[in-house]
Amino acid sequence: MTTAPSTTTDEAPRPPAPAPSRSGWAPLRPLILRLHFCAGVLVAPFLLVAALSGLLYAASFQAEKIVYDHELTVPAGREKLPIGEQVAAAREAHPEGAVAAVRPSPEAGATTRVMLSGVPGVDEDYTLAVFVDPYTAEVRGSLEQYGSTGALPLRTWIDKLHRDLHLGETGRLYSELAASWLWVISAGGLVLWFSRRRARRKVRGTTGRRRTLGLHGSVGVWAAAGFFFLSATGLTWSAHAGATIDELRTSLGQATPAVSAAGGEHSGHGAAAGRADAAHGVGLDKVLAAARAEGLGDPVEIVPPADAESAYVVRQVQRSWPTRQDSVAVDPASGQVTDVVRFADYPVLAKLTRWGIDLHTGVLFGLANQILLMLLAGSLVLLIVWGYRMWWQRGRGSAFGRPVPRGAWQQVPPQILVPLLAGIAVLGYFMPLFGIPLAVFLAVDILLGEIAYRRGRRTYGPGAPAR
Repeated sequence: MTTAPSTTTDEAPRPPAPAPSRSGWAPLRPLILRLHFCAGVLVAPFLLVAALSGLLYAASFQAEKIVYDHELTVPAGREKLPIGEQVAAAREAHPEGAVAAVRPSPEAGATTRVMLSGVPGVDEDYTLAVFVDPYTAEVRGSLEQYGSTGALPLRTWIDKLHRDLHLGETGRLYSELAASWLWVISAGGLVLWFSRRRARRKVRGTTGRRRTLGLHGSVGVWAAAGFFFLSATGLTWSAHAGATIDELRTSLGQATPAVSAAGGEHSGHGAAAGRADAAHGVGLDKVLAAARAEGLGDPVEIVPPADAESAYVVRQVQRSWPTRQDSVAVDPASGQVTDVVRFADYPVLAKLTRWGIDLHTGVLFGLANQILLMLLAGSLVLLIVWGYRMWWQRGRGSAFGRPVPRGAWQQVPPQILVPLLAGIAVLGYFMPLFGIPLAVFLAVDILLGEIAYRRGRRTYGPGAPAR
């Protein structure tokens, strides 16, 4: 999900200009005010969509348990059947496609999932999850599943709405734009709020635009840390900035490690090519037993060999706290473990990325995590509404939503402006959905300024003439 604290539109600078302040922030405040105002007005619609869809996604985890209760749960029995029998029951009911993975029942009363790929009518990015009662091998139903968290149709639909508006790769630009600007608007709002005199931050006893500003700023300050986090983690798997982050992690030796699925010396003997049948070699139960011996507790996922030369891969799929992401490779002929990767041995950035994504998506701390995300999303919606209301209240007479005057950059000393522009250029390079819109905005702003100047209506800064 993505968000923004204050779209604060503080009072415009008024002549005469105040005496120069010793603070280095004083010349920057009008510039930050205009950037915060304009970015808030223009980017807020994208943030609003991200906030509302993110709120729905955070709620979808609990909704999924209710909607798909029949498929997900069964009456707890005394003893679970062998995994091989459960998979055989699933294949009897659904012989189409190939077994892509198996998630054995992780707890009493939970079904086993047998995921099939290559099923006619199912998108290649999805699998068909067949739900099997682990005590009776009864097939409880089948549903399309997406992603490593096992999202079922309801959550998948909301997830894609939040991520790309169901528009594919083109739609991902919207969420990256929101994530790229969220931290900028949040930082600007913080600077503006704390640079105001304490007496002017009060909400109690105020009315009109000042009250709206007080509510907007107060909520924005409290929610800012969450917005920074959502922005940073949202960028980690975005289309453009995310690719840059992946390259950086790889160059630093911080990429997420993966277990080697290359089989041992006996691979291929007794193992069929492909995944048409999961019972290759020693079979699923012995493979699972080998993984258990290496300390892999539930929940786990078993991936059959991709071909005659590959091994089984068994990996933990618990992303809640404490995270369990250990994985092993098991030779299908001998049942011996050939490779082990422990989450404890992940590089620091790989761990932080894993935790950040899981916290962003609401799985790291379960229900508490999801409630926090819903509160952040609700805060963003309120901030956007208050931001637009301040824009309305800023109008005078027939003027709707007067913008903050342009030209504030002329008041910034060169020793501050030059490094600032250099930093923005670097950020724009690594975050193109921040840099490109900013460049377009500046070009349009300059053009409008020139038009206004030629019409004799342009002024710069706090009361200073244009030229």
